[in-house]
Amino acid sequence: MRKQLLTTALLSAMALNQACNTKKEEAKDETSKKPLSLIVVEPGHFHAALVQKSMYADVDSVVHVYASEGPDVKAYLDKVEKYNTRAEDPTKWKEEVYTGTDFMDKMLSEKKGNVVVLAGNNQKKTDYIKRSVDAGLNVLADKPMAIDAAGFDKLKEAFASADKNKVLLYDIMTERYEITNALQRELAAVPEIFGELQKGTASDPAVMKESVHHFFKYISGEPLVRPTWFFDVNQQGEGMVDVTTHLVDLVQWSAFPDVTLDYQKDMKLLNAKRTATQLTPSQFKLVTKSEKYPDFLGKDVKDSLLNVYSNGEMTYTLKGVHAKVSVLWNFQAPEGTGDTHYSIMKGSKANLIVRQGKDQKYKPVLYVETKDKSKAYEDAVTAGFKAAQDKYPGIELKKNAAGWEVTIPQKYDNGHEAHFAQVANKYMEYLKAGKLPEWEVPNIIAKYWLTTEALKSAKR
Repeated sequence: MRKQLLTTALLSAMALNQACNTKKEEAKDETSKKPLSLIVVEPGHFHAALVQKSMYADVDSVVHVYASEGPDVKAYLDKVEKYNTRAEDPTKWKEEVYTGTDFMDKMLSEKKGNVVVLAGNNQKKTDYIKRSVDAGLNVLADKPMAIDAAGFDKLKEAFASADKNKVLLYDIMTERYEITNALQRELAAVPEIFGELQKGTASDPAVMKESVHHFFKYISGEPLVRPTWFFDVNQQGEGMVDVTTHLVDLVQWSAFPDVTLDYQKDMKLLNAKRTATQLTPSQFKLVTKSEKYPDFLGKDVKDSLLNVYSNGEMTYTLKGVHAKVSVLWNFQAPEGTGDTHYSIMKGSKANLIVRQGKDQKYKPVLYVETKDKSKAYEDAVTAGFKAAQDKYPGIELKKNAAGWEVTIPQKYDNGHEAHFAQVANKYMEYLKAGKLPEWEVPNIIAKYWLTTEALKSAKR
C-alpha cells in the first residue's frame, strides 16, 4: 500500500512538473520575438493583405498597422481576418492598429517593427519610402515606387539613404515567379535552344511584352472593391508607370539576367503613347460601391464617362536590343477568362513565346518556335533542355508544327496571389544576408527611370 502511494505521488509530481514546463515553453513562445516584425502603412491596395496570406518562419505574428481611418484600412483588416479564420491552413496574424491623420509621424516615432510594407495610394508612396529608410527601416513596397519624374528623383535619394543606413529597399515583382516567365528566362540562357538574343528594330522589336488587365475582378474568391482614388491617375499613377513596371522588369531580368544596368548608358526611349479607358457611372459604382464620382475625378469626366489613362506603351532600346512593352485595361474580362499576358523573345535559333488566349484556355503557355527542323537541332534542344528539367522537375517538351510546347506540371501553377509570399520569402533571404544582389538596385532605378521618362514623353 505504501509503495502504491509513493508511486502515485511520484507520478503526480512528474505530471505537475511537465505541466509547468509546458506553460513555461508556451510563455516563452508568446514572449520570444522573431527577427522580423512588419509595419503596414496606409494599406489602400489589396496587395498589402496578400503579403499576409501566408505566415513566415522569421516574421513575428504581431503586425503594427498605421493608417488614416476609413474604408481602405477596413478592407485590408477584413482580408487578413479572412486568412486568419479560413478552414485550411489559417494564418495567425495579430493586428495592432493605429488610425489617425498623423499615422506616418506616429509610426516613425514608435518604430515598433523593422520592415515597412507599403501597398496603397501611390501619390505619397515615394515620400513614405524615403521617410522610412531615412529612419533606418527596411521597406518592401508594392509597385510602382514612383509615378512621375519628381518621384523618380526622390526614389534615387531613397536608395542612397537605404545604402547609408544599411537597410534594404525592394519592390514586389511577383511576375518573376510566374512559371512561364521563369522558364522563358531559363531557356533564353541556353544557347543550344535559343541561340543569341536578336537586336530587332523599332518596328520589329526583339523583345515584346503585352499585358491586359481588368478593373472588375475576383480576389480570394470575392469581387474586388477598388477605392475611388484608384481611378485618379494623380493618386494611382497612369498605366504607363503602373503595370508596365512589371513588364520592364521582366525584359531586364530575362534578356540580361544578373547584369547591372546603367540607365544613362544602356537605355534609350524611342517612343511612348497613352490612351484612356472609359467607364460608365454604373460600372464605376459596381467596382467602387460609390454612388457618384468624387470631386477629384471631375477633371476626367466628360459626358458622364470617366476617362482613366490606364493604357500605355513604350518602345526603347536596352543595350542595343529593341524592346516594347504595353498595357491595356478593360472593365471586366469575358466569362471564364481573366488578365492575360503575351511575351516574345527572339533568338537566332528560336523564338520563346508566352501566349494566354482562347487556344490556351486563358492559361499562359510557353512555346519554343523555330524554322530549323533538322535532327541535329532537335537533338541539341533535347540536350539543352535537361538543365531546365533539373531545376524544374516534371517539365517536358511536346512537339508541334512550329516547334515545341513546354508542358508544365500543375504544382508550378500556384497562381498570382501565391507569388506575394514567394517575393516576401526572397526578400527575407536578402535581409538575412544583409544585402541585395549587386545588380538589383541599379536595375530598379533603371526601370523607374524608363517608366517615368516614358510618361513625361507621352504627355508632351
